[in-house]
Amino acid sequence: MPSLLRPGTFALTALLAALSAVGPLTTDMYLPSLPDIVHLLGATTADGQLTISAYLIGFAAGQIIYGPLSDRHGRKPVLIGAIALYCAASLLCTSSLSIEMLIGARALQALGGCGGIVLARAIVRDLYAGARAGRELSLISAVMALAPVIAPIAGGALQTALGWRSVFATLAVVGLAGIGVIWLLLPETLAKRASEPVSPASILTSYRIVARDSAYLAYLGLATTSYAGLFAWISGASFVLQNLYGLTPFVFGFAFAVGSIGYMTGTTVAARIVLRLGLDGTIGVGCVALSVGGLAMAAAVASGVDSTFTLVVPMAVYLAGLGMVLPQSIAGALTPFPERAGAASALLGFIQQIVAAASGVAVGQLLGRSAWPLAIAVAVMGCASLVLWSATRAQRARAAGKH
Repeated sequence: MPSLLRPGTFALTALLAALSAVGPLTTDMYLPSLPDIVHLLGATTADGQLTISAYLIGFAAGQIIYGPLSDRHGRKPVLIGAIALYCAASLLCTSSLSIEMLIGARALQALGGCGGIVLARAIVRDLYAGARAGRELSLISAVMALAPVIAPIAGGALQTALGWRSVFATLAVVGLAGIGVIWLLLPETLAKRASEPVSPASILTSYRIVARDSAYLAYLGLATTSYAGLFAWISGASFVLQNLYGLTPFVFGFAFAVGSIGYMTGTTVAARIVLRLGLDGTIGVGCVALSVGGLAMAAAVASGVDSTFTLVVPMAVYLAGLGMVLPQSIAGALTPFPERAGAASALLGFIQQIVAAASGVAVGQLLGRSAWPLAIAVAVMGCASLVLWSATRAQRARAAGKH
């Protein structure tokens, strides 16, 4: 491996972070445009939410294939193919003439975009394990956290200056640049390729092996519940903050970015403490922050104070907790499966995204003249994460003793 991209270097971490950021970049960058898209394409608020949910469903479905495919054929060629599909679909989004066409194009965009995060996680497991993998995933997440800070601001600026189609055109250009970087700089990290050819039977076998591990299921639950709260926020924030609280698209971008700084803070703290507290201790601290942030948001809505900060600040606390929980949960889930890291990453991502999509659809369908659906979803997911962390400590401790 070239010295520039050897394990432990910031260059490799930054590249993996950029790959992981495809998902949040693609979602957050067009959020300021969502009300305008709904208006110009003659759609409803629920139709607009489907452009988010379709992306999440496509993002989930694609991961099922990419993981085992990369275990067999290597990370790099599969990654290049995935991002090429993403670029083509982004151009299709740009040319959409109806909300139905945009929904379909978003699903196709997700089928390509999901390759980045699945394969970035698999590459981390190729190179690291245990708390060291957790630290690397935290560092990646800290760098990746710039995406939801910068993306809505950039999206708001593009929306104001050039309209919503310019957002998707920009994403296509970013994807093409990514292909060039991967082609030139990213080495193949898979040391031993899976022996069996990729087929429906071999894919199901890989997933059965992974899903029989009780500790894996515990970490999967933690990653899924905490992540669902994030997508309740993503699904509802643009409509609540713009339609109910009166923010402009550009100001919304800044408000959304302030909340996202919480995630960056959480991942930075996790990278500093995980080698001392371990995966479980770091996850526990994060789960407390998740529940506190969710309950604070519910309390703010109950108080009846219609202030942007009463939603953004509690969400920043929630996202700080997510920054501690998510990378460590992923590291814990992948550690037992060095030979099936792609499959383990893909199954986790699939279930995580399906639940997140359901959370987003529920919030989108229930949103009206109140922020209650959003606040309830965030509070429930935060508290559920804390309960799950407490209830599954024994299973995760046994697994830690084996590795």
